[in-house]
Amino acid sequence: MSSDVGLLCPVWAGTDVAAVTDDDAWLRAMLETEVCLARAQARLGVVPEPAVAAIAEAARALLSGADRHDVADLARRARDAGNPVVPLVGDLRAAAGEAGPWVHHGATSQDILDTASMLVAARAREVILRDLDRVLAALARLAARHRDTPMAGRTLGQQAVPTTFGLKAAGWLTGCRDARDRLAAVRLPVQLGGAAGTMAGYGERALDLLPLFAAETGLAEPVLPWHTLRTPVTDLACALAAVTGALGKLATDVILLAQSEVGEVAEPPAPGRGGSSAMAHKRNPVLATMIRSAALQAPAQAQVLLASRVAEHERPTGSWHAEWQPLRECLRLAGGAAGTTAELAEGLEVFPERMRHNLDHLLAVLAEHGEDPGIGAAPALVDRALQYHQRKGT
Repeated sequence: MSSDVGLLCPVWAGTDVAAVTDDDAWLRAMLETEVCLARAQARLGVVPEPAVAAIAEAARALLSGADRHDVADLARRARDAGNPVVPLVGDLRAAAGEAGPWVHHGATSQDILDTASMLVAARAREVILRDLDRVLAALARLAARHRDTPMAGRTLGQQAVPTTFGLKAAGWLTGCRDARDRLAAVRLPVQLGGAAGTMAGYGERALDLLPLFAAETGLAEPVLPWHTLRTPVTDLACALAAVTGALGKLATDVILLAQSEVGEVAEPPAPGRGGSSAMAHKRNPVLATMIRSAALQAPAQAQVLLASRVAEHERPTGSWHAEWQPLRECLRLAGGAAGTTAELAEGLEVFPERMRHNLDHLLAVLAEHGEDPGIGAAPALVDRALQYHQRKGT
């Protein structure tokens, strides 16, 4: 079992996204990529069918049973080549016996690890989108339910003019809706370039192999090998940072609205949740705090991926290697934040009477200055946001 279980990042610890991004998940994706490549090549008659069966069986043996692979040992041996594919291919060839020479046929390490990273990303994205859909449904209910619930609007940290809680929830809904759609639209392609991106190692039918390999993996087909064209990674990183940002905005508002002096919302209660090691009376907004922590971390991780786009010639030295852990962290942070936000939004406690109490103070101040702006078009804007959400669908 991996020791990287999120001890210092509780927002994703123990969540569904943790299970699809851990070391075992990456090992599984690399082995799956090798098997898919062999299957695609067999469909062209390049690799013998019996070899494919032997390679698939060898991959299964490395993932389970008495021959289960030692991921920690693989990680240590990866230091000799700078990536885990080289020692893994050696192990897979040995396990495949006579079929060993057909393992990794024509491929380079980056073909395997890049494709594996897209497989991991695709599986993590399914988890993230599922939880984002829960968030959207909960926020739509909040916006509709509190369409006309008046509260004080706040600008620059101060009470400003009246608004409605429905409009605030509609703002969260729209931001999360846009981030969800952006993530869903990111293309996740296979990588298949061979030693220097010419596909020479794949033979005369290399271009015929590309769509077959994509179909075997369930990933998209790229226009060109993208060894040093890192758009798939940077697009994904930006979309994941946008997701955590949208969720972080919601979380920040909840933290402020739940302050003792405000008391307009509260996180859903649960045994032991929100307790303090020093102050028994406190009910800390721990869900929102974890979500906000993810939103603050993700842009820094995405920045590493954006910087890695400056890759030299046909194979990067260091910039590709620098991507692996930040990409995983972006997936974990977005996944952890989405799952935690779903729990928060579905159980958020709203206190309209407290909102009215705080608003009365604002209305008194406005009356002293001869102002009475009302809530303006807030309810109509809520309707507009809900219609936008419905048009987009899920």
